[in-house]
Amino acid sequence: MDKTNEKRLKIFAANVRKLIIEGVYSAQSGHPGGSLSSTEIFTYLYGEKMRIDPTDPKKEGRDRFVLSKGHCAPGLYAALAQRGFFPKEEITGFRQCGSILQGHPCRASVPGVEMSTGSLGQGISAAVGMAMMGKLDRASYRVFALLGDGELQEGQVWEAQMAAAHYKLDNLTAFIDFNGLQIDGKTDDVMSLGSISDKVKAFGWHVINIDGHSLDQIEAAVREAEETKGKPTMIIAKTVKGKGVSFMENEAGWHGKAPNKEQYEQAMAELNAALAALEVEA
Repeated sequence: MDKTNEKRLKIFAANVRKLIIEGVYSAQSGHPGGSLSSTEIFTYLYGEKMRIDPTDPKKEGRDRFVLSKGHCAPGLYAALAQRGFFPKEEITGFRQCGSILQGHPCRASVPGVEMSTGSLGQGISAAVGMAMMGKLDRASYRVFALLGDGELQEGQVWEAQMAAAHYKLDNLTAFIDFNGLQIDGKTDDVMSLGSISDKVKAFGWHVINIDGHSLDQIEAAVREAEETKGKPTMIIAKTVKGKGVSFMENEAGWHGKAPNKEQYEQAMAELNAALAALEVEA
């Protein structure tokens, strides 16, 4: 990735993080931790990779994205707003009466949302269905999905992976936001996942392990997925929960909690400083 494009995407990501905090603070409810850890994934897909058109969200041939860990809607909404699917001002209505932005993604009300998600495990199944339809229609679009590592404790996830491999859905690329934390603490303590790579490979997927905050590594992994034929690809992205806000980083307590006024001001000060540094960077 050239430096100009990398800088553009880093600025996109910084603005996404600001919108995440803005939305959760305004609602005094929501899930900032996993939204922040997934920011670079949202950024690369919505800011660079996917063939989508904010002026025509249902355009034929568009790429599809499914947020399987639907509680991280603040991250998806922020990326959609940053890309221009709806005005950024809508973010302050998150989880409030009369707003289009419900607590979990809703395809009926939010432009650019392909699947209403929230019940963990169901999103990846929907993504498998979309990819299967793409194969049947001989369509050129690709399907992307994002799961949480805690979400892998749901059995439906493994059924979906088995089906995707069986039907050789090489038009499907899924990410796992592997931040190691979930609502009740460390994933290893709640229900150990063992080797995620070995498990996914055993189901017949191509597996790539990356730093989930490296735009270069995300780009390289997505390109490798496109070149992989005959099987779906799982990109296991090692991330930091709460990334970008110092007091939220690696803290399970910020899985589903809103900052108070003092914390909001500190978070925004840190994010504004990071953004300002990017904007003046040579």
